Amino acid sequence: MASRSSSRWPRFFTRLTWALFAVVLAAVAWRPGGEWTWGTVLHVDGFTQGMALVTTLVSGVVHSFARRYMAGARRLDRFYGRLFGLTLIVLGLVAANHLVLFAAFWAAMGGVLAGLIGHVRGWPQARAAARYARHVFLGGSALLAGALALLGWAAGTTTLTGVAAAAGTLSTPVVYGAACLLLLAAMVQSALVPFHRWLLSSMTAPTPVSAFMHAGLVNAGGILIARFAPVLFADASVMLVVAGVGGVSALVGQAWMLVQTDVKRQLGCSTVAQMGFMVLQGGLGFVAAAVTHLLLHGFYKAYLFLASGSVVEHTRPQSPAGLDAGPSVLSGAIALGTALAGGALFAALTHKSITALNSGTLLVGFVMLSVLHATRSVVRRADLAPTTRLWMVPAILLPTV
Repeated sequence: MASRSSSRWPRFFTRLTWALFAVVLAAVAWRPGGEWTWGTVLHVDGFTQGMALVTTLVSGVVHSFARRYMAGARRLDRFYGRLFGLTLIVLGLVAANHLVLFAAFWAAMGGVLAGLIGHVRGWPQARAAARYARHVFLGGSALLAGALALLGWAAGTTTLTGVAAAAGTLSTPVVYGAACLLLLAAMVQSALVPFHRWLLSSMTAPTPVSAFMHAGLVNAGGILIARFAPVLFADASVMLVVAGVGGVSALVGQAWMLVQTDVKRQLGCSTVAQMGFMVLQGGLGFVAAAVTHLLLHGFYKAYLFLASGSVVEHTRPQSPAGLDAGPSVLSGAIALGTALAGGALFAALTHKSITALNSGTLLVGFVMLSVLHATRSVVRRADLAPTTRLWMVPAILLPTV
């Protein structure tokens, strides 16, 4: 009887999640990009709609995947209840307008996520990871609560929209203090250096949990930056600090990924790098680009985690001819030339200067590094003939810039 009862929960919550996605999709189709406010409690805008679509769609896919992945596991009722609860919490977070409600959803998100990280009770590493994540999230929630209390007091309002409207009237000490607390809270939630340990240790969680983390949980730092952009952009020095923090995490996360041997930890380090790049975009003033990165990365990384199990099946021992013995002079020249051309093309398309030292130049530099890394990965593979690889590199990568 207990087994039959527990088997109902996966089907029930999966259907409920897809029904929720259908409702969100219908609401967005009925009033795309529209805004409405319910008193001081909720405020729905285009960002809310986009996040709601991504969250419910990824959640539906993860629920469906988990029905097979978690088959035969214990405590399925608690697992699916927490997973669906996280979906509702993220929806509440992106729609919340009251400062207290926003802080409450943020704290609840960390608590429920920590419970899912430690779902496998018989695994000591999972329990330790959950305990550590719970402490980190508690600290991040305290930082956010302090920032919201300071902003609410200084702006004389209890809503996010009110804080955004009054950002230009805030004193410099308030802006610095609130921005510092907001940035630290975003760094904690998005696992930026040096708060990355909770994410890497969370790989003990079931794979569906790791996939769903990227639908508004790990990237909640981007939500914070988008919602409080007027405060963070009130002072140029604050933006510089935000960009610097993001840039360091992007570089360090990418470097760590190259030395990992575990697939999920590689993806975790990649997330640290991607979240750093997202924060870098926000610090440079490109909030729309950061939001786009947030949404697309949620889809992409969720897919990679759900497909991580197939790596064992598709990976085969390779002969020495499978990979190049080392980068040739020609392949190195092609990679470097493609990176320079990619940076120049990006600068031309976005009208960024490559001579003046400013935020645009920094972004062009990161684009060049990204293209260089991607090109290097392509030219070192032997899936195609050497000559085909060399001319396909710029043909594929340059249009993607």
